Amino acid sequence: MALINENYLKLKAGYLFPEIGRRVKAYSDAHPGQRIIRLGIGDVTLPLPKSIVNAMKSAADDMGTSSGFHGYGPEQGYDFLVNKIVENDFQARGIQISADEVFVSDGSKCDSGNIQEIFAIDSKIAVTDPVYPVYVDTNVMAGRTGEAGSDGRYQNIIYMPCTAENNFQPELPKERPDIIYLCYPNNPTGMVASKEKLTEWVTYAKKNQSIIFFDAAYEAFIQDESVPRSIYEIPGAREVAIEFRSFSKTAGFTGIRCAYIVIPKELKGKTTQGEEVSFHSLWNRRHTTKFNGVSYVTQKAAEACYLPEGKKEIQESIAYYMKNASLIKKGLDEAGYKTYGGTNAPYIWLKTPEGKTSWEFFDFLLREAQIVGTPGSGFGPSGEGYFRLSAFGKREDVEEAILRIKKLS
Repeated sequence: MALINENYLKLKAGYLFPEIGRRVKAYSDAHPGQRIIRLGIGDVTLPLPKSIVNAMKSAADDMGTSSGFHGYGPEQGYDFLVNKIVENDFQARGIQISADEVFVSDGSKCDSGNIQEIFAIDSKIAVTDPVYPVYVDTNVMAGRTGEAGSDGRYQNIIYMPCTAENNFQPELPKERPDIIYLCYPNNPTGMVASKEKLTEWVTYAKKNQSIIFFDAAYEAFIQDESVPRSIYEIPGAREVAIEFRSFSKTAGFTGIRCAYIVIPKELKGKTTQGEEVSFHSLWNRRHTTKFNGVSYVTQKAAEACYLPEGKKEIQESIAYYMKNASLIKKGLDEAGYKTYGGTNAPYIWLKTPEGKTSWEFFDFLLREAQIVGTPGSGFGPSGEGYFRLSAFGKREDVEEAILRIKKLS
């Protein structure tokens, strides 16, 4: 009989969102007449912008002709998309990124899980706590951690608590990590990092020869122009950071799947013999070996995001979601809750009422108001006592949810 990868047995319970789905289904089956409002998972609800749909239709027509048909494309991405990414997302902000440092993929979730394959199995990771669960779980699966303790923390991970007491900004680790996971705007807390704070992280990484995994999936939601949208706005970051970007929340691609990762050529690691090796070359080999590239139709859709009309339509969608965030935050504040985030990110992070754990508050909201959110403890031990609501809902649902919450108060 084949042996299993026993690291999977270390994983605590089920993945967060399937567990939410299980509880919601159980409630729905028991109360078939109740209208449930879902403000939990960060899935978009607005339809794709018209210019993107038109680009997909045109690309599909191309595929039906001899001259326009595309089979296997370059695994790293077609030039027509990569060049637009470099020009609009980086050069427009004064950041120098070359086209061959960009790798187009089918999602940042995949990239953030796959990237650790090119690092040694005994690499020490540091994560903010609370944190996007994929960062931790994929390292558990790989065998980079020990068992989970009674406090919910896995052995061999450096946890950096982010709570109201430190304004949700983690302290620099006292123990040296090989890999540091940062996500800004942050999922789940909705907080951002200033240029000064990111400069501290880059300086720390250079001093300790650490690598930063910078998840910028929500950068398009930043409203404050003084807040960096890329870690490469910080001098020296090219030597210590890998950046993840996504079209999912920005342009509504959660059902289409397109993202990209940036790995500068200056980024180096070492062999056990001390020889320097480019992480760029390692990832290129991994990417081209295990991935056949994002479809031509999808990449043409992504290219349309950079057309003038595409940019305008995307900004309208972002404004819609950020208005939702403002309404949720204002409504919760008026109902007496302590809230965070929601001004530069589509997530509102709130303190649960006195005496209620995160999952107890989840069940309470579902049972009493038929509202689905996300328990903070699902993002890590320091998320206990907090709760996340998503702004990715329909306006009428958001307004109704706020009315229901106020009635509970």
